[in-house]
Amino acid sequence: MTSAVVFAYHNVGVRCLSALLARGVDVRLVLTHEDSPGENIWFDSVKNRALENRVPTEAPADPNADDVLERVRACEPDFLFSFYYRQMLKRPLLASARRGAYNVHGSLLPKYRGRVPINWAILHGETETGATLHAMTEKADAGDIVDQIAVPILPDDTAREVLDKVTVAAEMVLHRSVPPLLAGTAKLTPQDPSKASYFGGRRPEDGVIEWRRPAREVHNLVRAVTRPYPGAF
Repeated sequence: MTSAVVFAYHNVGVRCLSALLARGVDVRLVLTHEDSPGENIWFDSVKNRALENRVPTEAPADPNADDVLERVRACEPDFLFSFYYRQMLKRPLLASARRGAYNVHGSLLPKYRGRVPINWAILHGETETGATLHAMTEKADAGDIVDQIAVPILPDDTAREVLDKVTVAAEMVLHRSVPPLLAGTAKLTPQDPSKASYFGGRRPEDGVIEWRRPAREVHNLVRAVTRPYPGAF
């Protein structure tokens, strides 16, 4: 049986972990995050999903620490997967999987690499986004693409509504990509760096409305950061 170690958080993490298990992958360890006391935890728990399936789970402060690396290596994983995990995984971790390390990202790469890609896509008035499964490298979201699925962003969609669509797309892209990955027949496509864009994280104060901006830009800001996010003001 093919084995894996999974780094995951949030709804995408829950659904993608479920998709791996449904495909018969032997998930030997799940690494997630402790929920932050200051954060609105409105999303599902990867830890709970792992425990429901009797998969060992832990939430290290530093996933790249030597002791964590040793525990991952002890699992002897064929694959390493990252699903909405919030920290970068360094080269030793990526190299611990015999057959490769893969990440699901919430955009149509190479566009919107980096943090909170759904919020940024809405802010910029995009009409579609999606989920991409790609090989992991030390550079964020820059690895070769295995597969991706697009979803529409309607004019009044909020970030939560788009995230729900992307979560389904992430589950679908992983579900259909696992068989060729396991069989060794997956065809990876390099990203075109000339089409890449990168965005960082956002803070609550980034929701300040500049009323001199065009109405469409204000509308996009409001729907990009409305509940369950901190909101525009």
